[in-house]
Amino acid sequence: MQSANLPLPNAVLRFIQGALSMSDDQAGWVFTSYLAASAITLPIAQWLAGRHGLKVVYQAAIAIFVLGLLLTTLATTPLAFVGARIVQGAASGVLAPLSMGIALETLAPARRGKFGAVLTAIVLLGIASGPSIGGWVGEYYGWRSIFYISLPLSAFIFLVVNRLLQEKKAEKSPPFDFFGFGTFTLGMIGLQMLLDRGERLDWFASPEIWLEALACALGLYLFVVHVLTAKVHFVSKGLLKDRNFVLSTLIFFALGFVLLSTMALTSPMLDELLGFPPIMTGSLTIPRGVGLVGAFILMGRVREGLDHRAFVAAGVALVIYANWRMLGYSPLMDWRSVAVAGALQGAGLGVLMPSLGKVAFSTLDPKLRPEGTGFFNLTRVYGSTLGVAVVQLFFFNSTQAMHLALASHLTAYRAAAHSVTASMSLPALAGLNEMITGQAALIAIIDQFKILMWAMLLVSPLVIFLRKPVPTN
Repeated sequence: MQSANLPLPNAVLRFIQGALSMSDDQAGWVFTSYLAASAITLPIAQWLAGRHGLKVVYQAAIAIFVLGLLLTTLATTPLAFVGARIVQGAASGVLAPLSMGIALETLAPARRGKFGAVLTAIVLLGIASGPSIGGWVGEYYGWRSIFYISLPLSAFIFLVVNRLLQEKKAEKSPPFDFFGFGTFTLGMIGLQMLLDRGERLDWFASPEIWLEALACALGLYLFVVHVLTAKVHFVSKGLLKDRNFVLSTLIFFALGFVLLSTMALTSPMLDELLGFPPIMTGSLTIPRGVGLVGAFILMGRVREGLDHRAFVAAGVALVIYANWRMLGYSPLMDWRSVAVAGALQGAGLGVLMPSLGKVAFSTLDPKLRPEGTGFFNLTRVYGSTLGVAVVQLFFFNSTQAMHLALASHLTAYRAAAHSVTASMSLPALAGLNEMITGQAALIAIIDQFKILMWAMLLVSPLVIFLRKPVPTN
């Protein structure tokens, strides 16, 4: 439920924009606001549970999540809708790690070892199925109804937890590095706001952008100094000393950069530019989900003794190849091109994620694994939120540049263009401008797929420097 609600509005984004008078650059906030809020609350979930009680915190998170769902259905302005998504995301950042903690405590010890892979597959299934669910429901019942889906499920979870889960609270308040967490969060949120708001406010011509840039620089500077000088901090130095963990985390960040950015680009392209109905737009995310979950399940059957570095390399190569195929998208293509590229990318991600996790933790001190797991997953979340922000930013710049380039050919000095445009009415000229804008936007989207391909190409050499995994007990 938590992961499906992230991309749920993807297939009906056009209707949300129309109903709320939301501009194209604000549409990106639908995803980045949810992700950024989730990234803020995710690291403190365990601390909150230890201090106030697991059951209380979990039920509070469900209640806040439901509040966010209701606020999205009541929103009448872009700001109200984004605010509701922030409420949803903040609650989801707590629900994700605590759900895993509750499940691990409930399961028998013999079954806990494989549950991490099962949970990851479920999360991926949610991300992959969210747009198709949203597209189907939005097509027949309107876009607001997509947020009602989770209400009965949330109520059921709340009642089950209230009746069956025993309260658990730490005997003493667990320590937490609030200074390190605060400075890191300040830096990342400053960067997020800088990317999201820069284009709208004409970058450094605006005092707000200067303030956000200073917050980003100050936060990250203080965090780095804190990590290098303090004995106890938000990120253990032991994690940074393990080569496999560091390199795998960088690749995982790039994977997050590609994972949701592709969905944020593909659905608007199909819906707004190519005219696919929402139900079809949502359905075309299914091949990607099938490839992802299918490959992930197959990787679970791989023999433990094999060197997973080869699978990391294969997964990276497959994702790069899938993004290269996306560079061939055109207004004349049918659904098959999108389905094939999506299935290949999904298969690459499904191979890469589990193998990368095994390589990352195979050489890490077992004492550092709980902290490493949290940080490892946090980098994927930040990769996703920054990835969506970056591709949205370059998309608008590329669209404007391509519109200018295409429109420059419609001048009085070109006889064919002049003979047509000279006799056209204003509505016809507006239609011509809309057609040029659509062509420019499609070219710009393809350019963003190129950025995503380069993101994976840049981290691909890191695979060479991974050490052969040596499992630790």
